[in-house]
Amino acid sequence: MKTLKDVKIGETARVAKIHGAGALKRRIMDMGVTKGTELYVRKVAPLGDPVEVTIRGYELSIRKADAEMIELV
Repeated sequence: MKTLKDVKIGETARVAKIHGAGALKRRIMDMGVTKGTELYVRKVAPLGDPVEVTIRGYELSIRKADAEMIELV
C-alpha cells in the first residue's frame, strides 16, 4: 500500500482511498482530498512533516500523520 507519505518530491499520484474514520476523515475530505483526485507533491519539510501538495489548483500542507492515511494508486 503506497501512501502520500511515501511519494517523492515532484511526483504526481491519484487518491485511491482515505483511511480513518469520523471527524479526522471528514477534515481530510473537506480539504479537497477525495477518491480519484490527482495531487502533485511540491515540497517536503526537512524532517518530513508537513508535506506540501498541489491539489485541485491550490497548495495544501498536510501533516505526516494525516498523509499516512491517504492511500494512493
